[in-house]
Amino acid sequence: MMNRTDNAGMMTAMFRDRESAERAFEELRARGYDKDDINVVMSDEGRKRHFGDDDKDDTTELGNKSLEGAGAGSAIGGTLGAIVGAIAAIGTSVAIPGLGLIVAGPLAAGLAGAGAGGLTGGLIGALVGAGIPEERAKVYETGIKEGNIVIGFKPESAEDARYFETHFQKNRGEHIYY
Repeated sequence: MMNRTDNAGMMTAMFRDRESAERAFEELRARGYDKDDINVVMSDEGRKRHFGDDDKDDTTELGNKSLEGAGAGSAIGGTLGAIVGAIAAIGTSVAIPGLGLIVAGPLAAGLAGAGAGGLTGGLIGALVGAGIPEERAKVYETGIKEGNIVIGFKPESAEDARYFETHFQKNRGEHIYY
């Protein structure tokens, strides 16, 4: 069942495996959401497990999105200027060393806006700094550390929110919030 916990308007769900996350991501794209409207959060370990180097023949849009910020120059740290510079250099995907977190989509910009001080609260602090309510961030923290993938977006209508609640449930989405 979907839980409404805030007024921010972001719908999020957690997926335990690549296939479920791929189906959710692909359905968002099929319904007209741009890849830059879709947030993807996972641990670096989760990225390696789901989209590791041995998957080169199995390239997907979600896999590419998760890898955008995983290369050289994507590390965040230091001053706000360095963070903004890193975001500008890598687009909408950010790798956060120390937390071992990969963030792609609009949340990456939110983390940049939080500045280096916004990252001191660990994974929960990073998620909250990116606009995810604290009680939701706590639920996702455990899952992300276990290698799960969190996908979030802002539904354009109540109809879209209902549609994706059903779609996420059918594709093994857990902890669906809106």
